[in-house]
Amino acid sequence: MRHRGSVKKIGRNTSHRRALLRNLVTSLIMEERIETTPTKAKAMRPHVEKMITLGKRGDVAARRLALSYMMTRESVERLFDTVAPRFGDRNGGYLRIIHTGWRKGDGGDKCFIELLGSEKVIEAKRAKRAEVRTKRQEEVRKQMEQEQAQVPEQGGEEEGKK
Repeated sequence: MRHRGSVKKIGRNTSHRRALLRNLVTSLIMEERIETTPTKAKAMRPHVEKMITLGKRGDVAARRLALSYMMTRESVERLFDTVAPRFGDRNGGYLRIIHTGWRKGDGGDKCFIELLGSEKVIEAKRAKRAEVRTKRQEEVRKQMEQEQAQVPEQGGEEEGKK
C-alpha cells in the first residue's frame, strides 16, 4: 500500500537518487534549460523550487543551505545573483516542462525543463554560438584560399623544371 509514499523513486536507491537530483538541480541553475525524462523533471521540480525560494530569502543561512545541496559554489552564486532576483514577485511555479518527443535509441520520453524567463538567456547563448561558428567558418575559408593560392604557384614551378 502507498500510505503517503510521495517520493518518486525513479528506479534508484536513496543515495543514487539524491545524487542524481542534486546534479540535475545544479545543471538546471547553471544552464537555465536541460533535456531529461519527464519523470526526472517532475521529481526534481520541488527541489529546484526550494532552491529558488532559498535564493529569494538571500540571507547567509539560506546560502549555506543551498550550498549544502547544490554541487558547485558557482551554481549557488548564480542562483543568488541572477536566477532568484528574477522571480522576486512570484510565489512558486518557476519551471516549465515541455515534452519534446522520444529518444532514438530506446524510445524513452524526453522533455525540456527550463526556468521561466530563460528565453533571453538561451537566445543570447544561441547568438554567441552562431557568432563563434561564423568566425570559425571565415577562418577556415581564408585558410583554404591561402592553400589554393599556394598550390598553383607550386604547380607552375614543377612544370618549369621539366
